Amino acid sequence: MILAPQVRGIVAKRRILRTLVVRDLRVRYAGSALGYLWTIIDPLAMAAIYFVVFTVIFKSRHIGYQPYVLFLIIGLLAWQWFSNSLTDTSRALLAESRLVRSTNLPRELWVVRVVIAKMIEFLLSVPVLAGFTIFYLFKGQAHLNFRLVYIPLGLFLQFVLLVGIGLLLAPITTLVTDTARVVRILLRMGFYSTPIIYGVHAAPKGIRDVLLFNPMTGILECYRAGFFHADLNHKSVVFSAVISFLVLIAGTLVFERLEPSVLKEI
Repeated sequence: MILAPQVRGIVAKRRILRTLVVRDLRVRYAGSALGYLWTIIDPLAMAAIYFVVFTVIFKSRHIGYQPYVLFLIIGLLAWQWFSNSLTDTSRALLAESRLVRSTNLPRELWVVRVVIAKMIEFLLSVPVLAGFTIFYLFKGQAHLNFRLVYIPLGLFLQFVLLVGIGLLLAPITTLVTDTARVVRILLRMGFYSTPIIYGVHAAPKGIRDVLLFNPMTGILECYRAGFFHADLNHKSVVFSAVISFLVLIAGTLVFERLEPSVLKEI
C-alpha cells in the first residue's frame, strides 16, 4: 500500500508528534491575555457580519438552513480549521528547517503535526457551537437528529484532506516560495466557492453539481446533517471521501518525490 510506510513511520514516532503538537499549542497561546478565546472570536465576528448582511440587509431567508446563525457557525469553524491548516502546512518544512534537516524523523510528521494542532483548536471551539445549539433548542428553532453520528466522519475526512493538501504544499512552497501567496489567493476564492455562508440548495442549478467536486461540500454536510431537517446529500459525502483520499495519495507521492530536493534547499 502506498500510504502504509508513512503511516507506520508516524505511528512509531507518535510520542514525539504529541510533544510537537503540545508545543505548537503552547506557543500559540503564550503571552496572550485571551488565550484560546482568539480561536473562536474570529468566526463569531464573521458570523455576526454575515448574519446582518444576508438576513437584515438583503433579507435572504433561504440562503442557508434555519437557524441561520447555527448554519454559519458550523461552516465558519470548519473553514477556520481548513484555512489555518493550509496556511501553516505550506510553511511547515521552512518554519522548522533546522529540525527537518538535522533529525531522522519522518518528514511527513511536520505536516501532520500542524493539522492535528489545528484540529484540536477546532475541537476547542465546540463549546461555542454547543452553546448556540442549546439556545436554539430552548427557542424551539433547532432540532437535533440521529445524523449527528456523521460528525466523526466529517472530522476524519477533513483530517485526511488537509494532510493530503499539506503534503502537496509543504515541499512545493519550500522550492517555490511564491506558492504561499498563491495559497492566500486560492483560500479567498475557496471561501466563496464552498457552501459556508450559503447552502448547496441556494446555488443556481447549474452550479450545484460543480460544488460537489469541492471536497469541503460533503464534509460540511456531515457536520450540519444532525442539526437541520434537510436531507443529507449522500452524493456529496461520497465525492468528498473519494477526493480526500485521492488528494492524500497524490500528496504522499509528491512529497516522497520532492523530499530529496527539499533537503538540499533547506
